[in-house]
Amino acid sequence: MIVIPAIDLKDGRCVRLRQGRMQEETVYSPEPADVARRWEDEGAQLLHVVDLNGAVEGTPRNRKAIETIIKAVSIPVQVGGGIRTVETVTGYLSSGVERVVLGTAVVRDRAVLEEACGRFPGRVLVGVDTQGGKVAVKGWTEVTDQNVDDFVGRLTGLAVYAVVYTDIARDGMLEGP
Repeated sequence: MIVIPAIDLKDGRCVRLRQGRMQEETVYSPEPADVARRWEDEGAQLLHVVDLNGAVEGTPRNRKAIETIIKAVSIPVQVGGGIRTVETVTGYLSSGVERVVLGTAVVRDRAVLEEACGRFPGRVLVGVDTQGGKVAVKGWTEVTDQNVDDFVGRLTGLAVYAVVYTDIARDGMLEGP
């Protein structure tokens, strides 16, 4: 098993949200690169970075912080949050990000996932965020009527590298998986 530490970014800082609520944050550090280096020093083999502002707003908002993280560590970095176009996928992957996580884009426009997987095999993950068994989107601000099991089943046949599953009710509660 590989434990993958996550760095959640809001307004350029490392934070933890309580059940995904943007107004309920704990700031852990104003220096994301320092946090990334600390995780690498502790033996992390991969970092999972989430642009929380981007997830809600629909476009990357913490690119500068993400770029400082990539430059600060030698381990791979995967990024999610606000990635809704193939152009954004391309931009991240060409800037040194190892893998990208698509969430809302998969629900809203499956063609984005299909094209990204086709162009970048092994480098595209799907983020499945759930609340009450339904898929949530837009930084968890909207819950769709899509059942999680049905949604994941529709990923069959695509070159999705992995699925990142989050139960929103447990996120940020420090209660374990």
